[in-house]
Amino acid sequence: MTTHRAHPDVLKRLKRAHGHLKSIITMLEEERGCLEIAHQLQAVEKAISNAKKTLVHDHIDHCLEQTVRDGALTFDDTIREFREITKYL
Repeated sequence: MTTHRAHPDVLKRLKRAHGHLKSIITMLEEERGCLEIAHQLQAVEKAISNAKKTLVHDHIDHCLEQTVRDGALTFDDTIREFREITKYL
């Protein structure tokens, strides 16, 4: 398995989102205000969005770059994979 430099950062962001989700569930169970809950939901969305961007950029920088250097993929396959992964940005 290859080591991805960004995976620890992605994991940290996802754990942050997980913590926010747990607090949102508690807030809903405690019937807290919608404004507070919406704020926490926004934090979850941002954490997940940042994790996704970091993962995609890491894939481009690490995986695609390496396959090009190694000649593991054809030019067309590399471009196809690049287009596929960038759909998630």
